Amino acid sequence: MKSLVIVSHPYPTQSKIIKSLQQTAEGIENVEVRNLESLYGNNLNGFDVAAEQAAYEDIDRIVFIYPTHWFNITPMLKAYLNEVWTYGWAFGPGGDALKNKQMLVVTSAGASEYTYSHDGLIQSTMDEVLTPMKASALYVGMNYMKPLVFHDVAGANKPHIAQFQQKLLAALSDK
Repeated sequence: MKSLVIVSHPYPTQSKIIKSLQQTAEGIENVEVRNLESLYGNNLNGFDVAAEQAAYEDIDRIVFIYPTHWFNITPMLKAYLNEVWTYGWAFGPGGDALKNKQMLVVTSAGASEYTYSHDGLIQSTMDEVLTPMKASALYVGMNYMKPLVFHDVAGANKPHIAQFQQKLLAALSDK
């Protein structure tokens, strides 16, 4: 299975977890990694739409790796989806470029899994927070996979990061 991994982090120099996950993905066969901030800086309007859309050709699975920041995707990832997943390409008349591909969301959260529960502070699960990504996948005809979520990353040490990397490796190596 060929995968396209789209990575985004609003503060790349502060990233430990996302950077580690990106490095793991880069070492897997049949995986292409595109880091939005590395490619485009912080220019929310600077995407090479043709190049980004071409990256989806012959891909079976699209993986988004990003930190959940204020219960949302990163600004760069939102701008990317707005620009790249266009009418007529991803949806609308003739727009089936993403149809039947898999979407896997891989995200990190500084807070605990309990915080992301109905009994926790935000009274919402991470699955509920990720509803817009799920809705986007379903809207364009993709198969939305169970997200891979890493909680408590603010205090993650090397063994925890290694566990996160192993889980990502297993998910991306899965045929």
